[in-house]
Amino acid sequence: MTDRASQRNPWLVLACFLGVVAVVAVVGALAATSAKDVYARLDLPPWAPPASWFGPVWTVLYVLIAVSGWLYWRTDGETRGFAAYGIGLLANLLWTPLFFEGGAATAALVDIVVLDVVVVITIVLFGRRSKAAAALQVPYLAWILYATALTTAIVAAG
Repeated sequence: MTDRASQRNPWLVLACFLGVVAVVAVVGALAATSAKDVYARLDLPPWAPPASWFGPVWTVLYVLIAVSGWLYWRTDGETRGFAAYGIGLLANLLWTPLFFEGGAATAALVDIVVLDVVVVITIVLFGRRSKAAAALQVPYLAWILYATALTTAIVAAG
């Protein structure tokens, strides 16, 4: 750990990462108040998950995303890595309102493809300093790639 990272209480910084990611989660949840009804009305492919999976999966993923950012911070991470991480959080935050509340499935598809690319970039940048930080992003990438395929199928069916 370098001077910048060692000058701050790491547990307080972890709490900050958890808080920032929690804001993204809460905004998504607030934007998804009608998600269960919207999801039930969609023309879903047979491999679509049940709606009950989303809450537990995202809860785990959001914790992994926060811990990943914190581990990267502990290495005195570079600005580019944090920029990619922040852009990813923003793209993540936008998807739910676009898809569920805005009824803009095509825009949500564009958003999630951007998110896919940004998370890959984040993994590469984090991996240069912390293999653990990069590894914690991999389940997130796997889930959003699945969500991208699902969004693509929904847009194609619509």
